[in-house]
Amino acid sequence: MKKSRFTTEQIIGFIKQADAGMAVSELARQNGFSPASFYAWRAKYGGMEAEDAK
Repeated sequence: MKKSRFTTEQIIGFIKQADAGMAVSELARQNGFSPASFYAWRAKYGGMEAEDAK
């Protein structure tokens, strides 16, 4: 299985930034991932805290 470029903590941080009002397209462009990846991550990690991921 391919290793992710981003840690779980980073992904949760991206989700929190989007929840705070940042546009998903802008967030994706700045951090180098696709909006589709963001929505897949949100489905998997949505509602988690960084401590929960460990």
